[in-house]
Amino acid sequence: MAALDLFGRRWSLRILWELRSGPLGFRPLQKQCDDMSSSVMRQRLTELADAHVLRQLPDSRYELTPLGRDACLALDPLAQWSKRWAAALDPQPARRTDDQDPAHASHCGTVDEGALERGTAD
Repeated sequence: MAALDLFGRRWSLRILWELRSGPLGFRPLQKQCDDMSSSVMRQRLTELADAHVLRQLPDSRYELTPLGRDACLALDPLAQWSKRWAAALDPQPARRTDDQDPAHASHCGTVDEGALERGTAD
Protein backbone atom coordinates (compact mmCIF):
# COMPACT_ATOMS: atom_id res chain seq x y z
CA MET A 1 0.00 0.00 0.00
CA ALA A 2 2.92 2.34 0.67
CA ALA A 3 4.14 1.95 -2.92
CA LEU A 4 0.66 2.68 -4.27
CA ASP A 5 0.50 5.75 -2.05
CA LEU A 6 3.91 6.98 -3.24
CA PHE A 7 3.34 6.35 -6.94
CA GLY A 8 -0.28 7.44 -6.79
CA ARG A 9 0.69 11.00 -5.93
CA ARG A 10 0.35 13.39 -8.81
CA TRP A 11 3.57 13.68 -10.87
CA SER A 12 5.46 10.88 -9.07
CA LEU A 13 5.19 8.39 -11.93
CA ARG A 14 5.88 11.14 -14.46
CA ILE A 15 9.15 12.01 -12.72
CA LEU A 16 10.11 8.35 -12.68
CA TRP A 17 9.23 8.08 -16.39
CA GLU A 18 11.28 11.13 -17.35
CA LEU A 19 14.34 9.92 -15.42
CA ARG A 20 14.28 6.48 -17.03
CA SER A 21 16.68 7.60 -19.77
CA GLY A 22 19.22 9.13 -17.43
CA PRO A 23 19.92 11.96 -15.01
CA LEU A 24 18.30 15.36 -15.41
CA GLY A 25 18.67 18.67 -13.63
CA PHE A 26 15.76 20.36 -11.90
CA ARG A 27 14.82 22.74 -14.73
CA PRO A 28 15.12 20.20 -17.59
CA LEU A 29 13.09 17.71 -15.55
CA GLN A 30 10.49 20.37 -14.79
CA LYS A 31 10.30 21.24 -18.50
CA GLN A 32 9.80 17.58 -19.45
CA CYS A 33 7.05 17.36 -16.83
CA ASP A 34 4.98 20.03 -18.59
CA ASP A 35 6.40 22.82 -16.40
CA MET A 36 4.87 21.56 -13.18
CA SER A 37 5.12 24.01 -10.31
CA SER A 38 8.50 24.23 -8.59
CA SER A 39 7.01 23.63 -5.15
CA VAL A 40 5.23 20.43 -6.18
CA MET A 41 8.32 19.25 -8.04
CA ARG A 42 10.54 19.79 -5.00
CA GLN A 43 8.04 17.97 -2.80
CA ARG A 44 7.83 14.97 -5.15
CA LEU A 45 11.61 14.82 -5.59
CA THR A 46 12.04 14.86 -1.81
CA GLU A 47 9.43 12.12 -1.34
CA LEU A 48 10.97 9.95 -4.04
CA ALA A 49 14.47 10.50 -2.63
CA ASP A 50 13.26 9.66 0.90
CA ALA A 51 11.79 6.45 -0.56
CA HIS A 52 15.21 5.65 -2.15
CA VAL A 53 13.69 5.68 -5.64
CA LEU A 54 15.88 8.53 -6.88
CA ARG A 55 18.90 10.45 -5.67
CA GLN A 56 20.45 13.81 -6.27
CA LEU A 57 23.93 13.68 -7.75
CA PRO A 58 26.77 15.99 -6.65
CA ASP A 59 26.19 18.08 -9.79
CA SER A 60 22.54 18.60 -8.61
CA ARG A 61 20.98 16.38 -11.31
CA TYR A 62 18.56 13.65 -10.30
CA GLU A 63 18.79 10.00 -11.27
CA LEU A 64 16.97 6.78 -10.53
CA THR A 65 18.49 4.50 -7.91
CA PRO A 66 18.57 0.73 -8.46
CA LEU A 67 15.20 0.60 -6.64
CA GLY A 68 13.89 3.28 -8.98
CA ARG A 69 15.04 1.33 -12.03
CA ASP A 70 13.38 -1.78 -10.54
CA ALA A 71 10.14 0.17 -10.13
CA CYS A 72 10.39 1.30 -13.72
CA LEU A 73 10.88 -2.30 -14.86
CA ALA A 74 7.87 -3.33 -12.80
CA LEU A 75 5.84 -0.67 -14.62
CA ASP A 76 6.85 -1.88 -18.10
CA PRO A 77 3.85 -4.24 -18.40
CA LEU A 78 1.56 -1.31 -17.59
CA ALA A 79 3.29 0.80 -20.26
CA GLN A 80 2.84 -1.99 -22.80
CA TRP A 81 -0.82 -2.38 -21.83
CA SER A 82 -1.36 1.36 -22.20
CA LYS A 83 -0.06 1.18 -25.78
CA ARG A 84 -2.56 -1.58 -26.57
CA TRP A 85 -5.30 0.42 -24.85
CA ALA A 86 -4.47 3.55 -26.84
CA ALA A 87 -4.51 1.53 -30.06
CA ALA A 88 -7.89 0.06 -29.17
CA LEU A 89 -9.31 3.53 -28.51
CA ASP A 90 -7.90 5.06 -31.68
CA PRO A 91 -9.05 3.23 -34.83
CA GLN A 92 -6.62 5.33 -36.94
CA PRO A 93 -3.27 5.13 -35.10
CA ALA A 94 -0.62 7.63 -36.07
CA ARG A 95 2.33 6.36 -38.10
CA ARG A 96 4.87 4.89 -35.71
CA THR A 97 8.54 5.63 -35.59
CA ASP A 98 10.99 2.99 -34.41
CA ASP A 99 11.20 4.54 -30.95
CA GLN A 100 7.40 4.24 -30.57
CA ASP A 101 7.23 0.65 -31.78
CA PRO A 102 6.93 -1.75 -28.80
CA ALA A 103 9.38 -4.08 -30.56
CA HIS A 104 11.95 -1.28 -30.44
CA ALA A 105 10.87 0.28 -27.13
CA SER A 106 13.57 1.05 -24.62
CA HIS A 107 12.68 -0.17 -21.18
CA CYS A 108 13.84 1.22 -17.90
CA GLY A 109 16.97 -0.51 -16.77
CA THR A 110 17.63 -2.42 -19.97
CA VAL A 111 21.24 -2.43 -20.98
CA ASP A 112 22.24 -1.54 -24.51
CA GLU A 113 24.39 -4.48 -25.61
CA GLY A 114 26.46 -2.15 -27.77
CA ALA A 115 27.10 -0.05 -24.67
CA LEU A 116 28.40 -3.15 -22.92
CA GLU A 117 30.85 -3.73 -25.74
CA ARG A 118 31.92 -0.08 -25.62
CA GLY A 119 32.21 -0.27 -21.83
CA THR A 120 29.71 2.53 -21.28
CA ALA A 121 26.92 0.65 -19.48
CA ASP A 122 26.50 1.27 -15.76
